[in-house]
Amino acid sequence: MRHRPSAIWRVTAAVIVATGIVAGAIWWLGEQSPRIDPNDAQQVSAGEVVYRAHCASCHGVNLEGQPDWRNRLPNGRLPAPPHDASGHTWHHPDDVLLQIVRDGPAFYASLGVQTDMPAFGNVLSEEEIAAVMTYIKSTWPPEIQARQARMNR
Repeated sequence: MRHRPSAIWRVTAAVIVATGIVAGAIWWLGEQSPRIDPNDAQQVSAGEVVYRAHCASCHGVNLEGQPDWRNRLPNGRLPAPPHDASGHTWHHPDDVLLQIVRDGPAFYASLGVQTDMPAFGNVLSEEEIAAVMTYIKSTWPPEIQARQARMNR
């Protein structure tokens, strides 16, 4: 005679499976980067406000960066680069840019890159950081936006 699992075991198994699915979905969704859409006028506008309040003092009101940004300052650090099409911001995928803003460029110190940029993770939310990136990207010419978008795929 075959032993059939009791209703309690079936319910317990169903609860465990459902809990695993929900936990997996929460983990997966939590790992997604915030949306960055340079065609979203509302996000661009919000990003411009945050940029002007937290970034423009170093990176320039017009995203122009500091003068002579490719050459080290007397203290050995690099000046703030431009975020317009003349800079190198668009050479990086979104996840790298978000990490630099959130955590600061400390990761790149091991490569000999040192700047005065602070980490903004305790100052700005992920959505605010994404909005800043949206604003910056919205100013790039379409061909640069397309090139940078390919890096994100």
